[in-house]
Amino acid sequence: MARKAFIMVEGHNGFGLLFVQAALRLGLHPITLSADPTSYDYLAAGGIEAIRVDTDDLGALIHKCSELRTTYDIAGIIGFSGSDESACLTAAKLCRYFDLPGPDPVSIERCCDKFTQRQLLAGAGVPIPAFRSATNAMEVESSAAEIGLPVILKPAVGSGSCGVRLCSNVDEVAEHTTYLLGGKHIWRSPPRILVEEFAQGAFHCAHVTANEVIGIGAAELGPLPHFSFRQFTFPAPLSDDEYKRIAEVSLSCLQALDLGWGPTNVDLLWTKRGPVVIEVNPRLAGAPDPQLIQLAYGIDLITEHIKLVIGENWDLRRRRSHTAAVRYLNPDHDGILDWIDGDSQASAISGVVEAKLYVKPKTLIVRKGNYQDMIGHVIASSPNLARTEATLQRAIGSITWSITPLPASGEHK
Repeated sequence: MARKAFIMVEGHNGFGLLFVQAALRLGLHPITLSADPTSYDYLAAGGIEAIRVDTDDLGALIHKCSELRTTYDIAGIIGFSGSDESACLTAAKLCRYFDLPGPDPVSIERCCDKFTQRQLLAGAGVPIPAFRSATNAMEVESSAAEIGLPVILKPAVGSGSCGVRLCSNVDEVAEHTTYLLGGKHIWRSPPRILVEEFAQGAFHCAHVTANEVIGIGAAELGPLPHFSFRQFTFPAPLSDDEYKRIAEVSLSCLQALDLGWGPTNVDLLWTKRGPVVIEVNPRLAGAPDPQLIQLAYGIDLITEHIKLVIGENWDLRRRRSHTAAVRYLNPDHDGILDWIDGDSQASAISGVVEAKLYVKPKTLIVRKGNYQDMIGHVIASSPNLARTEATLQRAIGSITWSITPLPASGEHK
């Protein structure tokens, strides 16, 4: 009997290794198909099968998977999100081609385009901010005037808050438009800018698998005008009514976008008019959200996701009720990192699950206003919110660093 292979299109430095380990526990042989396997630390370390292939070429992937089928029984295929979530869409197309369990590629493609997504949500009556699509500076300017300043400018296709900025006046609109369209922002699709109303409120993320809300987390953002995250907490401190309304709106998004297979995460703001949807992502949320959910609820989303992909029964029952949170380490200026220390001390604190640094001394720090600015994180978990918060504060306080500013260095605006 042929060995069962679990195919992963591209990887993920945040939780790719966890997928590999979970696949092995399920008796599968994990294989990663990547344009550059060395870009993922856990693959570069060796010991995990990785095949170099152009993952932007669907035909090449079909050919490679067909070759693998002569040796393995392909049990399932998934794709990890990248700068534009193309791998998720590609994996969905591969699943459809090889008649394997997976989401509808058409629904995934529509959802990955933020403008198309918002059109569908608006048509279904889902509460969202006012929005326009623009392809040049004149259209951006007129859209901003129609919506009313301040506005948020963001690429219509993308993730990780890359290229997203709050613009408070016409000069900032013009400046960021030039940044996005002037060659500094990397586009993997035809350049289109989403101009969006600046909705204000507490940020939440609803995690849904199939048509079941697994949990709702709360997020804290760093300083404007960018939208990089400072902290995530699960579960969010919500009243029963708030939880119910966020859950209902999240499920209405899935219906509007014809989703419902597999994991989806919905970003919302709790505003004066209740929950307003900012974005729907047709995939498992990025690291360390799955780890936080496992710590808070006892649900191993990664293992259960693989079970769904390979057609096995899955189990999303909550096994505990704790509070888990991650705090990110974000520098407040650019320069050369002289030193960073204290992760070992933070790890030794009771209740700290993980203290991880992403950078080493002498690293050049140039903030971009997105997820790439993070230089580390601390995860803590306990039976209640107050204890978890206190643990995080103590752990963060033990980690220190020094950055020497560069001459005439400045933050992108």
